[in-house]
Amino acid sequence: MHIAIIGGTGHIGTYLVPELVALGHDVTVVSRGERRPYQDHPAWQHVRYVTMDRQKDEENAEFGPKIRALQADVVVDLICYTEASARQMVDALRGHVQHFLHCGTIWIYGHSTSVPATEDQPHRPFGDYGTRKAAIEAYLLREARQNGFPATMLHPGHIVGPGWAPINPQGNGNLEVFSKLARGETLLLPHFGMETLHHVHAADVAQSFVRAIQHWSTSVGESFHVVSPAALTLRGFAEAVAAYFGQEPKLEFVPWETFSTAVGEKDAQGTWEHVYRSPNASIDKARRLIEYEPRYTSLQGVFEALDWLAAEGKIAT
Repeated sequence: MHIAIIGGTGHIGTYLVPELVALGHDVTVVSRGERRPYQDHPAWQHVRYVTMDRQKDEENAEFGPKIRALQADVVVDLICYTEASARQMVDALRGHVQHFLHCGTIWIYGHSTSVPATEDQPHRPFGDYGTRKAAIEAYLLREARQNGFPATMLHPGHIVGPGWAPINPQGNGNLEVFSKLARGETLLLPHFGMETLHHVHAADVAQSFVRAIQHWSTSVGESFHVVSPAALTLRGFAEAVAAYFGQEPKLEFVPWETFSTAVGEKDAQGTWEHVYRSPNASIDKARRLIEYEPRYTSLQGVFEALDWLAAEGKIAT
């Protein structure tokens, strides 16, 4: 088939494009032309590149028609962030594509009622990103189930892999946290360190899109979690990273007020965004309906990213 990937040079596309080319598909990558894939691969020599400025084209109501003009059988949208953008795509592609796949996020749920969370749990998102992504999912599900638009929604967790800094055991993006653990220094964690993070390797996210395309009949009109087999507690995550660097973990558990003051406003906000949600998602549905089977555990994906960060000199051991 001819498959168009919007935002195909990012972390997911780095793995998705070579997989699709290897399967014999004709692939068109749509991007602003400002980024190259995170890793080189011979498959990229067989890809058609199309440069578009999504924001500008959407303002002029031209983006959807430009995508339709590519005449793709399948469209994968990795960078849709508003319901208005999704509506433009559906209006332009209705009756012109066999399959439309949207990349969402497990943040659409907000707080989970029970864990691991299943796709049918209530959506109570908070914050701009999760709320907007939940609105997109609700719209696409309605279009698929009521009007026959062939949409599938795939919801990744915290994406990891070489070229991408993982969310750390404090639940924020500060690489110094990994450096402290690598040096055997004491690391502060909020509360008892039992909040959760749910990572996923970018290669497994790519796999989920391939599986959903292959299992069209059971993926259209459905949403799927795309995460590793199990979430990590902050404490378990920190202990595993320390051990990975040959250190005994030295952890100190403190109240939130103490923690937020010690790490500073920016890191505290990042931690709050993650631990207040404490994602822990089930992949049973994806395993059953599209045969999704992640190749990486959360820790395996993180450790591969840490190897890359250490080689780049971004972790001070």
